[in-house]
Amino acid sequence: MAGSLGLAVAWWLHHPLPLAAPTLDLSIEPGTSPRAVAQASADAGADVNPFLLYWWFRLSGDARQIRAGSYELVTGVTPVSLLRMLVRGEESLRSVTLVEGWNWRQVRQALARAEAMKPETQNLTDEAIMAALERPGEPPEGRFFPDTYTYAKGSSDLAVLRRALHAMDRKLDAAWAQRAPDTPLKTPQEALILASIVEKETGKPADRALIAGVFTNRLRSGMLLQTDPTVIYGLGTSFDGNLRKRHLLADTPWNTYTRAGLPPTPIAMPGAASLLAAVQPAQTKALYFVARGDGTSQFSATLDEHNRAVNKYQRGQ
Repeated sequence: MAGSLGLAVAWWLHHPLPLAAPTLDLSIEPGTSPRAVAQASADAGADVNPFLLYWWFRLSGDARQIRAGSYELVTGVTPVSLLRMLVRGEESLRSVTLVEGWNWRQVRQALARAEAMKPETQNLTDEAIMAALERPGEPPEGRFFPDTYTYAKGSSDLAVLRRALHAMDRKLDAAWAQRAPDTPLKTPQEALILASIVEKETGKPADRALIAGVFTNRLRSGMLLQTDPTVIYGLGTSFDGNLRKRHLLADTPWNTYTRAGLPPTPIAMPGAASLLAAVQPAQTKALYFVARGDGTSQFSATLDEHNRAVNKYQRGQ
């Protein structure tokens, strides 16, 4: 009889639990007792006796090691694999990608679309979000590092933003510590602003440092930066994709055709390569560049050279 009982227990422990659906969500709040975890498993849709599952948790010796979190029960889960998952904290993870060159509006849209993410920021203003992140008064543009972030189902979008904010802090600090001695940039914030412009202007990675070199030379000499992405950013949602001469003449705080120096904020999220290029630009005499049409740029040291390049690559002359 003892042998038969032992075989029955072993079979039960390793036999897949019938599930009400191929995938079930199981949420364990902090402080939930092992008995309540067993009941929650049954309530989630697992066809299991909560009393037996609870005693398995206790007899295993791991009942107190069960971790809170959001889990998925999938077809084939057994009492043994269920407990192992809960003890290891193998939560059901999702991911959201923040892309290099995105602006803050695009970041908010991506978070709103993220699967199974708690939308805490949905009804908050930009100012309220930054205050919740303990950065009151700081503009959100460019402050979040572009990367892929994993999160447990039901996690807050504010938690993801906090991780991205701290990641940018680390990346920016690391880049600023490596800045060239003769950089005209005075603060890490200025480096972040220039890096965002470099990010938007770079078509091919090989040109990144040279593009940064052009803008650095212009800052040193007091020339206007005259970069289209800043104008487009200043136009906001009114921009229809077609940049016209009247846009270049319309003054906004971000129009680098009408205002000298760097714009007041970043215009996008720069990646690590653009951060480094901004503080370690290529040593070049170039003051101009124009797109060749294949993603690369033609660099020129004089206005005459630049005009010839514009005629060749932009006007087909």
